Amino acid sequence: MSRLTNAGRLFAAAFLGLAVPAAVPAMAQQAFPNQPLKLVIPLAAGGVGDTTARLVAEMMGDKLGQRIVIENIPGPGGNAAARAVLQQPADGHTMMLLTNGTAIGVTLLKTMSYNPVKEFEPVAKFGYFEFFFATRGDGPHKTMAELIASAKANPGKLNVGTTTTGSTQHLTALLLKSTAGIEFQWVPFKTTPDLLIALIRGDIDMTVEAYSALKGNADDGKIRILAASSAARSPAAPAIPGARESGAGDAMDVVAWNGVFVKAGTPPAAISTLNKAAADALSDTRLKQRLLDLGITAEAGTPKQMGDLLQSEIARWAKVIEANKLQQQ
Repeated sequence: MSRLTNAGRLFAAAFLGLAVPAAVPAMAQQAFPNQPLKLVIPLAAGGVGDTTARLVAEMMGDKLGQRIVIENIPGPGGNAAARAVLQQPADGHTMMLLTNGTAIGVTLLKTMSYNPVKEFEPVAKFGYFEFFFATRGDGPHKTMAELIASAKANPGKLNVGTTTTGSTQHLTALLLKSTAGIEFQWVPFKTTPDLLIALIRGDIDMTVEAYSALKGNADDGKIRILAASSAARSPAAPAIPGARESGAGDAMDVVAWNGVFVKAGTPPAAISTLNKAAADALSDTRLKQRLLDLGITAEAGTPKQMGDLLQSEIARWAKVIEANKLQQQ
């Protein structure tokens, strides 16, 4: 009896030894996503970045067969949003929107509590948009070349206004100093409406803003858009010269971007699935046009391309911040 029992035990052990490993791959291959997803946006609802993310996320959800819930958690540097994402499992079901502002914050914000390169992994870009250099509609400068020539002839007399210290618009204006070889006085504004009123009134000579903010007044002739901040012409405004052809300098090539990231340690298969969903969504003709109407050029790219962009932007803006001796905030 004891022999049968021992044999039975040996047989059972051998059987289980085969059965348990066989079950592991089945568990590892569990479908993703297997529940609704969440996209955390470190911006207030209603802006262009928020609207872009919502449009793309809705179509991504259709591609994935799971709803993507949007949660807006605004705050300095995206700290609160990052904490919310990093507290969740690294399984791909919780994503975060990072932007060019994230890259600037790494150097500029002493309160930034997370490392976007080490604690997050890139999935895909959602899109990008250019800024534009603009003057008042009846101003003396009809081209970017004329404005730069005037600034060189009168060093420090040009007044350039942008929103808030450390914004991409502000740093783009500072970059123009080195790319075009000019000096000017910078005038900060709290809001874009205040900035545009000052420009139209002639209180400042030039601004740097998104096309969506300038277009209405430009169509009415109150503002003259001189050039895009990107090297080439913008797909959203192809009639306006790019930075290089306008004379802003060969090194002037700035676009704002946003992209989706997940917590570091997320399985590569989940990242690949999310990237494909983003790429499929952003290739949809209707979605591309809706984004272009907002001034956004749809572009997904690979996770590596998104990660490389983040790191190159961190390095680039760190140089501009240090060269202009901007204080950490």
